[in-house]
Amino acid sequence: MKPGGDEIDLPVGTFIILRDIIRDRIGVSFDDDKRGLLAGKVGDRLRALNLTSFLDYYYLLKYGPGSDEEWPRLTDALSVQETYFWRELDQVRALVDVLVPQHVSAGRGPVRVWSAACATGEEPLSIAIALNEAGWFGRADIEVWASDISPAALEKAAGGVYRERSFRALPPELREKYFTPTAGGSKVAPDLHARIKFVTANLLDPASTTNLATAPFIFCRNVFIYFSAATVARVVRGFADRMPSPGFLFPGVSESLLRATTAFQLEEVGRAFVYVKR
Repeated sequence: MKPGGDEIDLPVGTFIILRDIIRDRIGVSFDDDKRGLLAGKVGDRLRALNLTSFLDYYYLLKYGPGSDEEWPRLTDALSVQETYFWRELDQVRALVDVLVPQHVSAGRGPVRVWSAACATGEEPLSIAIALNEAGWFGRADIEVWASDISPAALEKAAGGVYRERSFRALPPELREKYFTPTAGGSKVAPDLHARIKFVTANLLDPASTTNLATAPFIFCRNVFIYFSAATVARVVRGFADRMPSPGFLFPGVSESLLRATTAFQLEEVGRAFVYVKR
């Protein structure tokens, strides 16, 4: 959109170079038929910057000045933060009921869990709740790390306040135990919230994920659906290079990695399917 509200055209050539720089920098991929979707998502940024063409915006992102400040804002605009507590619970159960006991009994060191692309924090909090309910925080050295590329998402996660939509799958007794009503929603218990270390990380930037990816348990769910096949392979290869053996990777239940990697084998753990590095 123009500052005055008129629509700005996104020519095919500009669409291609704009989507490619976005894909290469933050991973989000737009197919040829998504030109209108990209124009709609980026249009607000043009209006905020008083730019009159998508080409001008491309040059800003690529050459600046101001590109370092704009990339986080664009990332927020493109981020999909649809998540909720207790989502895809079978994978969490596989971690807590099967894999953590195996890890501890084998003496493999601290239990490090990384929730990559954690959005507003519901996933790592669900993991922490399940670990706490099973008594693991009192019996083992547990570390829960959570990261996202979106500054806005991490700000919400750090605040720990959630609206009703986030609770649609969480049992009422757990909500009552771990959350208290507050202005704007329900606030997570401070003791539980403090168990999670929130950090900014770009899955395409090895410098920001090298230490995180050494975790034996990585949840990277419902993010690969926004990546190209080449980008998925690149990210998964980075995980495989750094994870210990055995290492366990949890993508979303609808995300298959069989064509992206040979470093992991798909195995059934409990009632969930998990990609395992042996």
